[in-house]
Amino acid sequence: MAEGSDAAGESGRQGDGRTVTRADLAEAVYRSVGLSRAESADLVQSFLEEICSAAERGETVKLSSFGSFVVRSKSQRIGRNPKTGIEVPNLPRRVMVFKPSNVLKARINGGSAEEKS
Repeated sequence: MAEGSDAAGESGRQGDGRTVTRADLAEAVYRSVGLSRAESADLVQSFLEEICSAAERGETVKLSSFGSFVVRSKSQRIGRNPKTGIEVPNLPRRVMVFKPSNVLKARINGGSAEEKS
């Protein structure tokens, strides 16, 4: 079977560094749900827009059995240019982090969440 084929992608064990794109997600919705391709693309776009809007508002997005997208505030600190050694201020900013659920961690590692003690 060819590398990056649908069969490899569906098993969840890609291992070849393939990136799942917005179009891939829309195609998966099209195949699973039965919406048209355009409707599937719109659904994926709406889903991603809602996550982005929540992040802009500073809200946490929690997806059960998947994980949470959390916006964190970082205060100003002094950084250093590694090439020159000159100190540079890093301004306060907000960053988004993803925290996977225990269920997702277990799936990635080939087990189930219940096996964890």
